[in-house]
Amino acid sequence: MQAGLKNKTAIVTGASRGIGRAIALKLGQSGASVVVNYANNAKAADEVVSQIIENGGQAFSLQADMQKISEIKALFDASERHFGSIDILVNNAGIALFKKIADITEKEFDDSFALNVKGLFFACQQAAQKMADGGKIINISSSVTKMMLPDYGVYAATKGAVEQITKVLAKELGHRKIAVNAISPGPVDTELFRQGKTEQQIQNLADMAAFGRIGTPGDIAGAVLLLVSGEAGWISGQNLCVNGGFAA
Repeated sequence: MQAGLKNKTAIVTGASRGIGRAIALKLGQSGASVVVNYANNAKAADEVVSQIIENGGQAFSLQADMQKISEIKALFDASERHFGSIDILVNNAGIALFKKIADITEKEFDDSFALNVKGLFFACQQAAQKMADGGKIINISSSVTKMMLPDYGVYAATKGAVEQITKVLAKELGHRKIAVNAISPGPVDTELFRQGKTEQQIQNLADMAAFGRIGTPGDIAGAVLLLVSGEAGWISGQNLCVNGGFAA
């Protein structure tokens, strides 16, 4: 275990699998005490916690539905009681819906905004109220906000909202030296990403990147570590595209 984030507490939402899992492990490896949030998969979240502890770190898992304000508040309260302070928030929990705008139902629209926007917004609100001065907030957006991709209308709309929340919050919390930034991945090789895609479709996306491959969860985790480090203290209100030059 490295000690770069020693004595720092990080909450990572949606941390039981995929990108969130990689972020939680990376922050734990770097010395942070990690709150591993999950919605449903307690077993997977506990595995993340076990791996962090085995590597010499501190962590615990906590279930919270990030669509519900009461559970978001409970997540922050429990984290504060357990570790004593909150220094880092990574808003990773989200859902992706790929359908044409003409075919989206009201429920699909509401569900997408409830998690991707409302949940993130009120997690940011809790951080604004409870985070230690000098803290770091990272919101996960997406590179699709800069593209005109069919079937991504609702998803791109939610992530566009994330980017605007990030900018405004950075200004509002600047006087407390809290840095607020967004990270916009391109295609990332997760189980969820591969669902419903052929190998040819995945290769087509890889060919759109400068490096000729899709990203890994570790690529995104590395960027998060960069932005929460002391070396990134002068970076706030920014959207870092971590996509290997995908459709740049």
